[in-house]
Amino acid sequence: MRITTFAAIYIGSYEVSMKVFEIRPGRKIRLVDYVRSRLELGLDAYSKGVIGYELVEDLCQVLKEFHSIMDGYKVDTYKAYAGNMLRTVSNGLFILDQIKIRTKIEVTVVSNSQLRFLSYESLAASPEFEKMIGQGAVVVDVGGGSMQITLFQKGTAVTTQRIELGIMRIWEKVSKIRNMVSHYETQMQELIDKELEIFKRLYLEGKDIQYVILMGDYIGEMVKGFSKKLDDGTIETERFLKLLNKWHKKSSKEIAIELNLVNENDPLILPSVVLYKRLTEEMNADFVWVPGVSVGDGIVCDFAEKNHMIHFLHDLDKDVLAASRNLAERYQSYSGHTESVLSTSTAIFDAMKKVHGMGKRERLLLQVASILHDCGRYVSLTNQFVCSYQIIMASEIIGLKDIEREIVASTVKYNSLPRPPYESLRDKMDKESYVIVSKLTAILKIANAMDRSHKQKFDNIRAALRGKELIITIETKENTVLEKGLFSTYAESFEEVFSIMPKIKEKRIF
Repeated sequence: MRITTFAAIYIGSYEVSMKVFEIRPGRKIRLVDYVRSRLELGLDAYSKGVIGYELVEDLCQVLKEFHSIMDGYKVDTYKAYAGNMLRTVSNGLFILDQIKIRTKIEVTVVSNSQLRFLSYESLAASPEFEKMIGQGAVVVDVGGGSMQITLFQKGTAVTTQRIELGIMRIWEKVSKIRNMVSHYETQMQELIDKELEIFKRLYLEGKDIQYVILMGDYIGEMVKGFSKKLDDGTIETERFLKLLNKWHKKSSKEIAIELNLVNENDPLILPSVVLYKRLTEEMNADFVWVPGVSVGDGIVCDFAEKNHMIHFLHDLDKDVLAASRNLAERYQSYSGHTESVLSTSTAIFDAMKKVHGMGKRERLLLQVASILHDCGRYVSLTNQFVCSYQIIMASEIIGLKDIEREIVASTVKYNSLPRPPYESLRDKMDKESYVIVSKLTAILKIANAMDRSHKQKFDNIRAALRGKELIITIETKENTVLEKGLFSTYAESFEEVFSIMPKIKEKRIF
């Protein structure tokens, strides 16, 4: 059985890390080495909007050392990612170019949603995770610049929300008052409470949360010496908070010494304690679980899953659909019509496999677009398609990349509005994505037209490809003049995209 040696590199706000793994198909991934280097890139990024040349020099030197370590382990392949920080600073492109030239390492900048999903994938391989989300759980992934909170109920994702408040950003925000007060923990707590109160009011009221799952830097060190964990690795919330309350009264240096941190003067340890304390208190869960995974674990899980080396215990696609349904329900647009459009569009997609050339992922995007195609009505009945686009683009849907969210939003928008030529959309998507949007829109238009009255007049809808025609067989006892008229209107645009003419074959039921 061939062993693949893989390296996962991540450039974060205050740390650059690399994990080296051995992957054996069908077996547990084994960690071989873990190296980390403290580099506070975020301090420059968040305060100046640019990363200084001295930090760039240090970054390149660290990555050169990582490259040497990879050579020593004879690494077969690697993935190197950087957080959105490198996209927001003015010299981000030049830094990436310097890294490539000087270290021979190609770094990909990932969006917040992609980054959080990588961490989430490392959880999806755990049997403990499946049990916890079935009983109600909140996953909190804390980074330097922001944190992501994802709520699970009955085994599926309800919502995921990004809050612009991470450990380094908290530190940077209170930097101006540190010399004005003797204890600035109160000011940190006020910053945190403002954001958490909004999330709690909007999403947690009436929710039964059994577990809060904490991911992020420092939290692993905080629970490392915790002797009284339960059999599943969880800690009773009361005991966990007792420990954090003890640290809350100490200085950063005292906490760092107690945790045996390399840097005894680490300024970020106190913001970490305050943040994890308030998160745990506000989630009001019975147990705390710290799985001990990081972005590096997510990177290797993503690589192994895509190369069919591992199989996730948790169905990630179900989370995407569940989160989409919850988003539609929030905007009061989930209905029998939504279910009708969803089932019809999926049936057409499956019947057209040999023609459209799309795969499982595009099928999922079509289903999400079907679920959300009416959400803009909540804002405007006359401009619903633009509003739907804006709602989707403004909402993080767990598991979808930024470009995938753009594809879904554009499919919904051009479901009724004329699709513009590629040249006018090239700043939002590449040609491949534009073609996908065109194909999904053509299918969604047909599916939507077949229930234009929102009365679900058709039963037992089946689709089959016969030569150059797509035959959609329906059973009905209703008057279908409206649906047939709109169907014929969109049939030509469908044929334009696929070179296939859709036709309805009606079976009357008496």
